[in-house]
Amino acid sequence: MHELGITENIINITLAKADEAQASKVLKINLVIGELSGFVPDCIQFYFDTLSKDTIAQGAALHFETVSPQLRCRNCSAVFCPQDILWACPKCGSQGVEITEGRELYIESVEVE
Repeated sequence: MHELGITENIINITLAKADEAQASKVLKINLVIGELSGFVPDCIQFYFDTLSKDTIAQGAALHFETVSPQLRCRNCSAVFCPQDILWACPKCGSQGVEITEGRELYIESVEVE
């Protein structure tokens, strides 16, 4: 259900930027979503279709770019993409890692007319 609030924010930001650009219609919103963010693109799309009604964003296409997880080993500083559920460093075997990519959610760009 947290997609509802996020989608409201996406629409508010989009409408504000479209207003700044004096746009008459929002055509496309490009979103970047990390696989570990917990956000479900289908849910965002559902809420967007409902919440954007009667705005210049109604009917705009949502494009989702998914970012895979990337980790950094705290022991040896190796950067890697996890290959299984055990997030062990492939270089030194340490399981002390931090997530460097894969949790993001942001608007990359908005296409308007």
